[in-house]
Amino acid sequence: MASQTMLTVDKQRQVALVTLRRPQKRNALSIELRRELASAFGELSGDDEIGCVVLTGAGSAFCSGMDTTQFGGDRANRELLVETSTAAFDAVGGCKRPVIAAVNGPALAGGFALSLLCDLRVAAAEASFGYPELPRGIPPSYAAARAVLPAAVAKDLCLTGRIVAAAEAQRLGIVREVAEGGVVERALELAEKISALPRQAVLETKRRSLLERSHLWGFLFDEEERVFRRALLGEPEPSAGL
Repeated sequence: MASQTMLTVDKQRQVALVTLRRPQKRNALSIELRRELASAFGELSGDDEIGCVVLTGAGSAFCSGMDTTQFGGDRANRELLVETSTAAFDAVGGCKRPVIAAVNGPALAGGFALSLLCDLRVAAAEASFGYPELPRGIPPSYAAARAVLPAAVAKDLCLTGRIVAAAEAQRLGIVREVAEGGVVERALELAEKISALPRQAVLETKRRSLLERSHLWGFLFDEEERVFRRALLGEPEPSAGL
């Protein structure tokens, strides 16, 4: 096991288990954790020994979103917020290996978006999903939702900010299944099955799925990043477009 400050990577044969380890903060994505997340997924993406990655959270939550206590500050800090956020989400969403989210508890705000950037999601019965930041005036990631969900479902979650429990999440297509036993164990079992399949065929399928997201929804992700940069750094509005 390779241990870092806020994240562990446990390689089990052809599967890597990545665990967010800020349980006292419900695995909120601090600057430091985002750095480690970007580094870990950057390495795993190119690791020929790994056939699949499982992402989960320590404690009772999968991820409660961004660590808002670090927002603000001087320009250098705000630039760091933008850079590490972009790096972490790009690394997970762009990983060349299949990624399964083992959602062991609440996946909210940026944590919900993080789970949606994974290829498959397996939920514990106590898991929940949604964008509770909307009532606080923070627009949620419609791009992450729309890249996975039908427009009606994505709009419902993004325009209401409501939280859905695991059973409803399965009905809506957010999660593949609700695990009857341990959610991490079930995700690892699924990851082993994927890793046992012809590797090049799996990687080619993943490459095509990344191409699809880029071609269909890349502009939405780009726009969300521009809005984030404008909000934190005060960068000027684009001269044309919506």
